Amino acid sequence: MSPMSTTLRRTGTLAALTTAGVLAAAGAAFAHVTVHPGSYVKGATDGVLSFRVPNEEDTASTTKVQVFLPTDHPVLGVLVTPQAGWTAKVTTIKLKKPIKTDDGTITDAVSEITWTGGRIRHGEFQDFDVAFGQLPDDTDQLSFKTLQTYSDGNVARWIEEAKKGGEEPENPAPVLTLTAKGAAEESSDGAAGSDASSSSSASSSSEGSEGEESTASDKSSDSTARALGTAGLVVGVLGLIAAGFAVVRGRSARS
Repeated sequence: MSPMSTTLRRTGTLAALTTAGVLAAAGAAFAHVTVHPGSYVKGATDGVLSFRVPNEEDTASTTKVQVFLPTDHPVLGVLVTPQAGWTAKVTTIKLKKPIKTDDGTITDAVSEITWTGGRIRHGEFQDFDVAFGQLPDDTDQLSFKTLQTYSDGNVARWIEEAKKGGEEPENPAPVLTLTAKGAAEESSDGAAGSDASSSSSASSSSEGSEGEESTASDKSSDSTARALGTAGLVVGVLGLIAAGFAVVRGRSARS
């Protein structure tokens, strides 16, 4: 085998491995459990959080989802939205320090929600909606550690919290950012929080046509963004391959 053929063969093998790695990394990034919307105003009231759980396994279905709510900064007035085919179990705990609200003193809060009975198959995702009465106003973010159990017994642990200024961990927990109230929000008694709640509620509604259109739009946008991102990575790899071939041919011609 000539030196040129050997070099081309090695280049092709390296390119194939690189492309496979890029696609695998892209797929893993898209499979994270996330919370929507990604942010709310501190102390927001009467809203909805939607936990989006995609299935990342080719040969197994998601059969159980456990979301752990923070207890150091508790979410008050949690209610679970019924999901077709799924049964929700809500666990509460006694708070170390009761919280005083306009509706009275709160002594317990939800610490865990577990959904079972349904299936999320390969290439699908499920939104699990949770209504809340009030978010905390003494922290900048909330992490919702999540366990995703598959039909083959494997468990994906979305429990890692990113360090400030650091890179996203391999198995990140869903994070909700809490923003400070602006002057307009204060003057309208948290109107922005209510608007975000209404928007989220519309997108998660299974009966309203506007909710269905919003969900379909979100899914389409996510798919398009993922496809374009992956395509860009692959094109970059192919460009490196072409450059490698050009260098090798040039050397061959000069020899």
